[in-house]
Amino acid sequence: MSRIGRKPITVPSGVDVKLENTTITVKGPKGTLSRELHKDMKVSVQDNVITVERPSDHKLHRSLHGTTRSVLNNMVTGVTQGFEKNLELVGVGYRANKTGNKLVLNVGYSHPVEINPEGGIEFDVPSNTKVIVKGIDKELVGATAAKIRAVREPEPYKGKGIKYEGERIIRKEGKAGKKK
Repeated sequence: MSRIGRKPITVPSGVDVKLENTTITVKGPKGTLSRELHKDMKVSVQDNVITVERPSDHKLHRSLHGTTRSVLNNMVTGVTQGFEKNLELVGVGYRANKTGNKLVLNVGYSHPVEINPEGGIEFDVPSNTKVIVKGIDKELVGATAAKIRAVREPEPYKGKGIKYEGERIIRKEGKAGKKK
């Protein structure tokens, strides 16, 4: 049995969960999330507790059991607390600013790179070298943060680029010069 899949999800007060066939909708103070679940997974909502059961020990059902539970837990957490990813810009002259709701990055290219937020995503720029990506959908927050990081990934020689906060860049040694 999946240890994660067996854990029940407690629904906090102020969160409304509706299950219609294989579509689940979670509505909370920060917004609404809806998702289509796999038809074989048995999801039940009773007394503010969501439980996920699998029909058999088939390999597909075992793999979907914990995944479905984690997705539902992330939906409940997202509509109550939200998610955020922090990014840092490292490099001389590298900076970020916010114009309107767009994120503008100056990271060593001949032109500034503009990134538009997708639905439900919000950018926050507390300083010109820090970017915070916020939203209620964990998947979308992570994908947007990865898209920003892909504009200028950290390079291993000088460590310049856009990296996640706390990410450790493994540095390489440069050329040693001509041997005599």
